[in-house]
Amino acid sequence: MQKKKNHVIKTLAPCAKGYIAPSVMAPVFVLMEVVVECFIPLLTSTLINRIENGCDMAEIVKYGMLLILLAALSLTFGVLAGRFCAIAACGFAKNIRHDLYYRVQDFSFANIDKFSTPSLVTRLTTDVGNVQMAYMMIIRMAIRCPFMLVFAFFMSIRLGGSLAWIFAGIIPVLGIGLFIIIGKVFPIFDRVFKKYDKLNESVQENIRGMRVVKSFVREGYESEKFNRASDNIRRDFTKAERIIALNNPLAQFCVYTAMILISYFCAKIVISTGGVQLGLGVLSGMITYSMQILMSMIMVSMIFVMLSMSAESANRIAEVLNEKSSLTDPEDPVTEVRDGSIDFDGVYFKYSEKAEKFALDNIDLHIKSGQTVGIIGSTGSSKTSLVNLISRLYDVTEGSVSVGGTDVRKYSLEALRKNVAVVLQKNVLFSGTIKENLRWGDPDATDEELQRICRLSMADEFIQTFPDKYDTYIEQGGTNVSGGQKQRLCIARALLRKPKVLILDDSTSAVDTRTDAMIRKAFREEIPGTTKIIIAQRISSVEDADLIVVMDDGKISASGTHEELLRTSDIYREVYTSQTKGSDAE
Repeated sequence: MQKKKNHVIKTLAPCAKGYIAPSVMAPVFVLMEVVVECFIPLLTSTLINRIENGCDMAEIVKYGMLLILLAALSLTFGVLAGRFCAIAACGFAKNIRHDLYYRVQDFSFANIDKFSTPSLVTRLTTDVGNVQMAYMMIIRMAIRCPFMLVFAFFMSIRLGGSLAWIFAGIIPVLGIGLFIIIGKVFPIFDRVFKKYDKLNESVQENIRGMRVVKSFVREGYESEKFNRASDNIRRDFTKAERIIALNNPLAQFCVYTAMILISYFCAKIVISTGGVQLGLGVLSGMITYSMQILMSMIMVSMIFVMLSMSAESANRIAEVLNEKSSLTDPEDPVTEVRDGSIDFDGVYFKYSEKAEKFALDNIDLHIKSGQTVGIIGSTGSSKTSLVNLISRLYDVTEGSVSVGGTDVRKYSLEALRKNVAVVLQKNVLFSGTIKENLRWGDPDATDEELQRICRLSMADEFIQTFPDKYDTYIEQGGTNVSGGQKQRLCIARALLRKPKVLILDDSTSAVDTRTDAMIRKAFREEIPGTTKIIIAQRISSVEDADLIVVMDDGKISASGTHEELLRTSDIYREVYTSQTKGSDAE
């Protein structure tokens, strides 16, 4: 357990970079504040004793001015400590978010699958917030309370002598109680954060699929599912809060027990000695020190509760920061892709080591540079899995995939992906103008080049109908354009990369057959040297390809031209017949 904590601290410590100074200054001012506050009761006690002995007004004013000065210093040090603490904690949280976000950017699909998107979102938001609060408490309250307890204890010894040892008997009682409470609460928080991930997953899934939910009138079912998940978290938090709630009565018991004992023994000594051995000033000072000591103990208990909750958050953050991408550049990466030729040699692939079945099984496929290759197959036949290996979104389990005659694992990832453009099955546009979205492909593209590429992808014709044309604002996720328009913009964005390999993963499914044909015609005429791989459900989208690959259950069932497959492949012929029989009958 201790080794795990040290590992987490070692991982998160670099995130304080740039905020070391305020992280040090905050505790310094906290210590100065504590020292000043601990002198105030001593000075007050002396003043009371002097008044009791009949001092003049000048001496009272002198002590009064000293008390005002100490109070002002305490306030000043407290304000400065709070300011530096806020700067340090917010900066620490900013650096954690930065490091988390950039770490996630380097993740492969396999790494993201391991954590899940909702879990990563929770770690970037809720968990970072918890750690920020914990850091704030560590550099301020966790410094103030122990030092206040120690200073006040020694000052009370100086003032009240043996009476101060009452605190020595009370403090262990509170400490043992806190240790038991934290031991009970920590496993609950560990469980709760995992349930938070599930809850966020449910919310994200529901919002993303809202159109489906409404079309099937499943709002009630989804609401009930969310309520169950939310109530599950509520029960765990309620259980944790019930245990934590014992912290307050325990602390109050210790506080009031100490105050009663101090008051009793002080009063007894005052009365029995007539104020000779112990004056009213000492009694007043001891009560003040008892309040300082015991309030510090209460705050320490609150700190322990907060730290026990944030410890799991810190661990979850450290898991992401320590995660190594399953895809990395080799020591001496190749940075130039010769051409668009692609070779699959004895490729086997599965998504995880635990998977029992290969998603791709013994794939041998050779594509010449500049060829147009169509890939068809039923849902789940691993068409997308096949093309994901070309741009190295995943690594092969066995065998090799080569682009331009070089194994993709020998390339720099940046160089490979700049030359292999992919229009994924799930098209994504980001909030911003059409120009800004297109320039993801080439940040330096001119307006004229944008228009030329959009004419190539048949996007220019609908862009020109918008009032703001290429300056039209695209809402998040591209919700203000149709599916076909979104696909054509995504194709244009990929073409701006000027790739040696262009992969269209069912990315013309939402456009009509005429537009689909015009896009393919433009590809043949405008980018003849680019290798084009088209995954499609429609035979018409691939029938004029140089090579058509038929996938079935993770294997290549057949390959050849349209005419060859009609003669040799039962699967291809069946799909072709089912798609054309309506037009034949007409």
